[in-house]
Amino acid sequence: MSRHQTLYAAILAGALFFPSFAQQRASPVAQAGAVNGTVTDLNDGIIPGADVILESPVAGEKRSVLTDDNGSYTFDNLRAGIAYQVTIIAEGFVTWTSPAIMVGPGQVHTVTGSKLQFAGNAASVTVYASFEQIAAEQVKIEERQRVFGVFPNFYVAYDHDAVPLTAKLKFKLALKASTDPLMFAGVAFLAGAEQAGDTPNFGQGAKGYGQRLGALYANGVTDVMTGEAILPSLLHQDPRYFYQGTGTKRSRAFHALSSAFISKGDSGRWEPNYSNIGGDLAAGALSNIYYPRSNRGAGILFENALITSSGRMVNGLAQEFLLRRFTPSARARAQ
Repeated sequence: MSRHQTLYAAILAGALFFPSFAQQRASPVAQAGAVNGTVTDLNDGIIPGADVILESPVAGEKRSVLTDDNGSYTFDNLRAGIAYQVTIIAEGFVTWTSPAIMVGPGQVHTVTGSKLQFAGNAASVTVYASFEQIAAEQVKIEERQRVFGVFPNFYVAYDHDAVPLTAKLKFKLALKASTDPLMFAGVAFLAGAEQAGDTPNFGQGAKGYGQRLGALYANGVTDVMTGEAILPSLLHQDPRYFYQGTGTKRSRAFHALSSAFISKGDSGRWEPNYSNIGGDLAAGALSNIYYPRSNRGAGILFENALITSSGRMVNGLAQEFLLRRFTPSARARAQ
């Protein structure tokens, strides 16, 4: 989507195309849905071993599981179009009951707001989380998304019903991406490639490499903060890629490619992706300040923006058809 994702893609390029990856995986059952979540207390402490009960008015549609060591649980192979309800029981805590959950065909619904209160006089409580609380829970989940459990994959929403992010959360996610150790590794890798090609014209040696390293990191941070935090907050746009996951391959490919130019607004409507495009142009414009004179100018600005947009299109295709398979936390929430 943005320059920092292109950096990660450069590291992943060698790993993602092993011969074994060419094997086709079986398509998921179209009508199956799933419900998952994480149980914590009011201080965000995880609660392993909690009894999670999923039930509905339909006979036979009642299940129960215990949360794992991370406080997480999953119910899969759920029937679409049925209203489910989750009840969580843990020793020493007040019982928590969710609102009705309607799972659509192929949908993975993440239950949020399940923060258990310590037991007191009340026997149970039904909690209805605010949109801000739900968005905060979503970001916590997205910050754990890593390809192969290593490479950041924060800017993808796998929940079809993901709520809009607040401005505070947009900046939080951008700061997380900008300071992740793999961001520095990607910059170091590309700086080495540019050093070998002697471009931009910073020269060779440690000084030239250091200047390339600094310029690339400055470009990445400018792109992330402008295109995924500042402009999305001002223009009320969502900086994430929204995974489609269903439909024909053609419709999914169109969705992936168009994500470079179309984004979801905070209103839920699709609109031109002014935020990412503006971030690309802003990063290119600022680079004219610290790049060598021979590498400045409007031509280079638009050339870099075009390269970044092309990288975002490739990233969209990878997100839609490949990366979810190798993102453990996302795969665990799959159908």
